Amino acid sequence: MGSGTELGRVRGLGSAKHGAGHWWQQRVTAFVNIALIVWLLVSLVRLPNLDYGTVHSWMQGPFVAVPLALIVLNTFWHFKMGLQVVIEDYQHNESRIVFLGLLNLFTFGAGALALFSILKVALTGTTA
Repeated sequence: MGSGTELGRVRGLGSAKHGAGHWWQQRVTAFVNIALIVWLLVSLVRLPNLDYGTVHSWMQGPFVAVPLALIVLNTFWHFKMGLQVVIEDYQHNESRIVFLGLLNLFTFGAGALALFSILKVALTGTTA
């Protein structure tokens, strides 16, 4: 059954053959983002205060640095998938390739910078 049939459309087999999978990834990453942000908020509320030294020391532990890195990875992946759909739906000329390239450059660049900052604090004890 191809993408041109009713059954193909119901199964999510659009022109790219990955519509349903992309939709589920968006929902899963959204749910994981909610869980991670709840963890972050609860963790911050439990700190004695939110001054620089306290938060900096808190970030040095592996049970904090790893979830923070997961927040960065998951959030940027969710962001990229969402904007990719918008670009694919509304850009129908050559600019589509440019916008998708810029989206990838931004998300991977900003995500790498955020991960570097977390890892630098966690592994060396200094800020980026």
